[in-house]
Formats: sequence, structure tokens, C-alpha cells
Amino acid sequence: MRTSAAPKSNRGSLSDHAYETLRHRLIMLDIAPGDAINEATLSDELDVGRTPIREALKRLESDHLVVSFPRRGTFASNVDLTDLSTISEMREVLEPIAARKAAANLEATRREEFTAMISQLRELGTDVGQRTLMEHDLSVHRLIYGSVDNPHLTETLVRLDDLATRIWCLVIPRMPDLIGHIREHIDLLEAIVEGDEEAVAELAADHVRDFDRTLRAALR
Repeated sequence: MRTSAAPKSNRGSLSDHAYETLRHRLIMLDIAPGDAINEATLSDELDVGRTPIREALKRLESDHLVVSFPRRGTFASNVDLTDLSTISEMREVLEPIAARKAAANLEATRREEFTAMISQLRELGTDVGQRTLMEHDLSVHRLIYGSVDNPHLTETLVRLDDLATRIWCLVIPRMPDLIGHIREHIDLLEAIVEGDEEAVAELAADHVRDFDRTLRAALR
């Protein structure tokens, strides 16, 4: 019989597991905006105690992905489409900085990961589903953020990308060329591998601006 709380030595890893799993579901809208978060159900489903679930939910509330109300419970936060402009404003500044840092600090092992990602993107066919394309987009951005030697910048960009992805998931059926948007990453990743800091900064900013324009067109 599973106990309701993990030993202290394992609690951190269990909380991290719960956090990563729930965060992904929230940003991909597998947990829809406004849905109630049931701790008991999640505890059984993820096979962890209530304490790691609560710890994960506290972190997700700081990420603005869930919201808690006294005596009512915890819910997936609503997606505010008006946030797009402020999110894009910050990403247009920070994404080029991250891309520059990735290009300047790319180590051999990480270079192999970038090369493998480029190959994956080149192999994407027109028959690939929207969900798969979205997963690739997340993987590309996480790869870049993970190559930045600045944890504060990484944390901020992950949070902004999560919020942008939730907006994207709402309008994705109205996007005409999703695979084209995903393939835009190829030039950016190649420039990072080549260490071309000027090019990566420009490409990263252009990508954010194109993302913003595309979403605004879909929202009309």
C-alpha cells in the first residue's frame, strides 16, 4: 500500500516529476483552462504522495499556470490572449540574448544535440500532426535555453515560452503553415552551431516577431 508522503530523500525528485508532468499538460492544454486540479486524482495517477503534488502546484502557481482560491481549490489558469503583446515584447529582447549565449558557449556534446535536432526538423513531413510539431517547437526552445549559462535568463524564457505556447494551442487550428514556422528553427540552429552570434540574434528576433504576427492574424 502506497503511503501518502514520500521519504524526504525522494520528495524533491517526486515533486520535480509531478511539476514537469503537470506543467507539460497545462501548457499543451491537456488540462484545459479553468479545469479544477484534483490532488487525490493526480496523486493516484502519478503514483506520488499528496505532498509532492502540493509542492508542484505551488511552483506552477508561481509560473501563472494554476491559480488557487481559498475554500474553492486549485484550477488551471485562464489563457489571456491580451498577454500576447507583453510576452512577445519580452521575448523579442531576451531570445536573441539566449541565442547569442548558446552560440558563444556551445560545447561538443551540446553541438551534437543541435545537429541531431536540425536533422529531425529537416525530416518533418507535411503529414506530421499538429501535436508532434508543437512538441518539436518546445524541444527546440528548451535546447537553446539549456545552452545558456545564466539560470535566471533560462527560467524567465521557459516561463514566457510556456505562456506563449498556451496561447498558440488555443489558435493552432487556424494557423495555415505550422510546419513552416517549425522549420524556421533550422537556420537559427545552424547559425548557433556555426557560432555566428550576429546572425543568431537577428534570426531569433525575427522568429519571435513572425510568431507574434502569425498568432495575431489567427486571432482576427
